[in-house]
Amino acid sequence: MNLCTDQFAMLLAAPGQLISVSSIASDPLASPMADEAANYPANYGAAEEIFLLQPDLVVAGIWSDPAVISLLRRLDVRVEQFELEDELSDITPQLARMGQLLGQQQQAQTLITRFETDLAVLTAPRTDPTNNPRAAFYYPNGYTLGTGSLADDVITTAGFNHIADELNRSASGRLALEMLVLAAPDLIVGAQTYPGSSRSEEILRHPALRALVAAGQGYDSGPEWVCGTPAVLDALRDLGALRVEMAQ
Repeated sequence: MNLCTDQFAMLLAAPGQLISVSSIASDPLASPMADEAANYPANYGAAEEIFLLQPDLVVAGIWSDPAVISLLRRLDVRVEQFELEDELSDITPQLARMGQLLGQQQQAQTLITRFETDLAVLTAPRTDPTNNPRAAFYYPNGYTLGTGSLADDVITTAGFNHIADELNRSASGRLALEMLVLAAPDLIVGAQTYPGSSRSEEILRHPALRALVAAGQGYDSGPEWVCGTPAVLDALRDLGALRVEMAQ
């Protein structure tokens, strides 16, 4: 009943073992496994519908609806909640835990070995950070990501300096466009937007932001950034290629 645990479960479950995933798992703008999710019945996170599925186990996120979690447990449904991943090293214990819960320890170890091998290849060499290009996240409503986040670990592992360090922003939240322009990062990481119009996305079309992107580089983060799963390796590959391009 959670986008991120959906993905861990889809990666590891044996045929017939997984009986439902959350409805958002089939949204291609949020889920890198949208095609796989279409093979499972969707649930909308309601305790009643999940209870009627008669599951032996429900996997949820730490921020999943506490009322739903409480009700399911009162109905004697086993619920296991997963913490958010704050850095790339959190992914392997999450895979191991899901493998243990599903009785798929060998499959989990195979994925862990593959992930760690690929991560080592994609990790940028640790050189003088003063030579690294500078990057910033800027999303609808002027939302940005702070240090200590998974996105921060991804961007720095790829060899960029995150301007959140310069701005002393450990917390994620809104960043005034003026501050972003004054910081003048080399790379602006934005988001893919949904069709239609939204007041929250108006700031992404501001002339000052467009000029800033034109002066450097713009990159739209995709669904692989949303959760701490092996899919983040795709983001690392993209950023690594972009870093090489920017250095030319």
